[in-house]
Amino acid sequence: MKAVRQEKKGLVLGVDVGTGSVRAGVFTLRGKMLGMGEHPIQIFRPAPNFAEQSSEDIWSGAGKAIRKCLKSAAAGAEQVIGISFDATCSLVALGEGGAPVTVSPTGNHEQNVIVWMDHRAIGQADRINATGHPVLKYVGGKLSPEQEPPKLLWIKENLPRSWAKTAKFLDLADFMTYKATGKDTRSLCTLVCKWTYLGHKGRFGDWDLSFFEKIDLADLFINSRVGEAVRSMGAVAGRLSPQAAKELGLSAGTAVGVGIIDAHAGGLGVLGSAYEAETDESAIERVLALIGGTSSCHMATTSRPVFVKGVWGPYYGAMVPGKWLLEGGQSATGALIDHIIADSAASRQLSERAKGEGKTSYEILNDIIQRLKKSQKKGPELTKDLHVLPYFHGNRSPHADPYARGAIDGLILEASLENLALRYYAAVQAIAYGTRHIIEALGRKGLSIRKIHACGGGTKNPLWLQEHADITGCSIALPSEPEAMLLGTALLAATAAGAFEQVTDAMAVMSRSGKHIDPDPAVKSFHDAKYGIFKKMYLQQLESREIMSEF
Repeated sequence: MKAVRQEKKGLVLGVDVGTGSVRAGVFTLRGKMLGMGEHPIQIFRPAPNFAEQSSEDIWSGAGKAIRKCLKSAAAGAEQVIGISFDATCSLVALGEGGAPVTVSPTGNHEQNVIVWMDHRAIGQADRINATGHPVLKYVGGKLSPEQEPPKLLWIKENLPRSWAKTAKFLDLADFMTYKATGKDTRSLCTLVCKWTYLGHKGRFGDWDLSFFEKIDLADLFINSRVGEAVRSMGAVAGRLSPQAAKELGLSAGTAVGVGIIDAHAGGLGVLGSAYEAETDESAIERVLALIGGTSSCHMATTSRPVFVKGVWGPYYGAMVPGKWLLEGGQSATGALIDHIIADSAASRQLSERAKGEGKTSYEILNDIIQRLKKSQKKGPELTKDLHVLPYFHGNRSPHADPYARGAIDGLILEASLENLALRYYAAVQAIAYGTRHIIEALGRKGLSIRKIHACGGGTKNPLWLQEHADITGCSIALPSEPEAMLLGTALLAATAAGAFEQVTDAMAVMSRSGKHIDPDPAVKSFHDAKYGIFKKMYLQQLESREIMSEF
């Protein structure tokens, strides 16, 4: 384990661009967060399955979040020696001089970002996958409409003027470093995970141009529209320009670390404890990083390439430098819970009660579940007649089926808070069954996952944590720093600033484990039975789809 370099002192900033807000956290070089700031960002929904944002709104929000962050920490800009950005895997279109170019059917140039969750390009994804090109082997066999090639093809086919006008297409994290430095430095993480860049080819990887020729996107490489400089995590993307420094409230010349996808930043933030002690390095390969939020990502690292159908990857160097990454995921988790609540006739009553008691809606629902368990002398068996298939926004892993749909089996004519609590409980369980399904798919390829290192919104919910432990049979470790995503980005800033020689050194020093949640073996048989129903529900949906396919 490497210690902090003695000659380096100061603070580092991690900036997280999420789906609904920009957050900034300032940390010491020992991983202690001193302050945090947050600012909301706009989202536009011009049509079903469309989700768009504004890169200028996001950049402005970053400056506001950073100023709030430094103020809360009573820290000065001159103390910050490094900054890095993580972001959702959203696609940004810029014209000459960095002006935004519309990606929207509205034609509004302010709407120049296709958000990760946008599924407008399902048809393009189907056609790309039908080519069977060898490059698809490195994305689990199929591209998702959430990844960039289908979105790019949609723009070319539906917005030809925008396609012709765009000088740069960037992943959102790369846009942030470009805006900060004026240099178009692409992240190995974003390109490998979302653009089919082959990180294991050569020193910094390479593109398979035959793939882009086959799907009619070869002109993407004219005039460096996807950049030319590619760097791995922990490297320096550039220095903060005077203009960017003014806009962000920082000092010009500050080191800017190469960007990273938000979930992958969370992975770095939670996996650091695996490097705390100098033990068998293969131990990290028995750990799954679970990053929860609007959606959830499930990260497994390996020392060799492992190919798992329906699981993205293997990606070389996309999270931990020098390691391969397998990335499973669920397209709607936090979003699913919110939908289940909002879709209920009892949602207004729940909101009013939560406000009156000074609690969150989740806390009220958890209280109701605990009361029902006590009064009925039951545990998770409360939901034995209620089953949820959580594919309300398709299935990312392991089916890789964007056409999958959600289902609830066991509904009754009741609109009480208690009934809403049971549906909420069943949805939480369904999300955990989805995680178990991904772990099962990894296990069939030889990965023996024994522990889950988790962070994100769901980990603040004790019911979510215990159900995940019970259903997967894995112990769950939480990081000592709850804001692990910000920490993961900050440790990249620290490495870029020269405080550490490599990313794993920063992980070992700045990230530490905290609370553990162990599974309850007494409920295993119940969850085994219900998990079987979970899997059958999808098979039944496929049968229904086949029956109705002629219409």
